[in-house]
Amino acid sequence: MKRLAVITILVLSAAMLVLVVMMIAARHASAAEPAAIAPAMDGPLHFKGEVHLANIKQLTFGGENAEGYFSADGKKIIFQSTRPPYQCDQIFMMNSDGSDVHLISTGKGRTTCSFIAPDNSQIIYSSTHLKGEGCPPVPPHGPRYIWPVYDYDIFAAKLDGSDPHPLTHNAGYNAESVYSPKGDKILFTSDREGDLELYTMNPDGSDQKRLTHMPGYDGGGWFTFDGKQIVFRGEHPTDSASMAEYKDLLINKREVEPRFMELYIMNADGSDVRQLTHGGRVNFAPFPHPSGKAIVFCSNYELTGRGEYALYLYHLADNRIERVTFSGGFDGFPMFSYDGKKIVFASNRNGSQPHETNLFIADWVE
Repeated sequence: MKRLAVITILVLSAAMLVLVVMMIAARHASAAEPAAIAPAMDGPLHFKGEVHLANIKQLTFGGENAEGYFSADGKKIIFQSTRPPYQCDQIFMMNSDGSDVHLISTGKGRTTCSFIAPDNSQIIYSSTHLKGEGCPPVPPHGPRYIWPVYDYDIFAAKLDGSDPHPLTHNAGYNAESVYSPKGDKILFTSDREGDLELYTMNPDGSDQKRLTHMPGYDGGGWFTFDGKQIVFRGEHPTDSASMAEYKDLLINKREVEPRFMELYIMNADGSDVRQLTHGGRVNFAPFPHPSGKAIVFCSNYELTGRGEYALYLYHLADNRIERVTFSGGFDGFPMFSYDGKKIVFASNRNGSQPHETNLFIADWVE
């Protein structure tokens, strides 16, 4: 689902680029009409205002690449990518400098949401390959912003991708899985009980417990680095018509249409749920800073461009929101390294062609 969110965002970004070209053409026809202004850049990868980012390096070149996540020692990055000869996302591993890219999923079905255990003993990811070895069809959605809800199982495997075995065995969506900082729990999203909710389980798949109970979509969760809390995204329809539409999409069409997604935080056992953002737009992909003082996330809450998403920082002490990226396109799926010195994220910046998303690493500047 996350990967499809990126694909849909990129399609909308292409529409934004077409609009910019039309505006520039119109400028030549009428001197009274102003031309579009591109975001100011300090270099090919760094935009004006990106004061928290330094020494940005592009790690992938071409295709669709997203959800890049560090190993605990910061030496490896696991990510999903659509690249030849594969027609939909597979899971890859690379060094944190972008070298030694290699496939670690089976090469079958569609995969998403990978992560490395803190002790480097194994990896987890979600895949549809038990339901079919081909890529599941992408449902048509027109101009609407839709996330398909595929029938994923969560798999664990050795660090090199060998010995993949399922941790979930129920029908439906099981994805968005991450380890706790100690590696003693896995947090994930499932619709096994008729709604998209957050669950935890042991690393071997045992003791699966539901954490959230709010009608609507709760998912994309991450443990804070002390393991005491969980940050996540949620969308909870407040009127009967919106709830009926949400349920119809999820149950009958296996889709979600995010409209007003906000960030939440709760204790690791699911208690004391608190809403953090109130932007009324789409806020997702939250990740806590190791200091425990802030959360980086992706949002369009103050942006006007279609398909434009930026990284923001939510300061927990005073509830202040600070913009981090200014590329004018899509920036998303951020993760801090365990020591807080680096950040990895996906972006349209410096793409060789439209619809291209690559992974970038940067030094994090406080």
